[in-house]
Amino acid sequence: MHITRAEYSTPQKSIDFVPIAVEFTGGLELLFSNRRKHQLSLPAKDEDGQAANVAFLVRYLCQHLMSDRREELFVMEGTVRPGILVLINDADWELEGEHSYELQNGDSILFVSTLHGG
Repeated sequence: MHITRAEYSTPQKSIDFVPIAVEFTGGLELLFSNRRKHQLSLPAKDEDGQAANVAFLVRYLCQHLMSDRREELFVMEGTVRPGILVLINDADWELEGEHSYELQNGDSILFVSTLHGG
């Protein structure tokens, strides 16, 4: 899903965007229209006017990209649920500040589910 500037612009105010790549694996793609890779133009500021970070990305994904409404399979208590690895530009998000990492142009965010039925 690619969001155009027109969807986030008003006559009084234009919103900047951060182009990023988001990928889902390990079954998470089933929650997102069965597509692994998505190119997004994410608003550069969150709802409070702060720089877009991973926490905002997760909320944005749930509101605008998730086709399966079982949000609890992706998030728990406002953040990515345990058992889902998050890589930011191929590095563990724990090394990058987790949900507070501020997204940059061209970032690649990978969500990998390690949860399997059995």
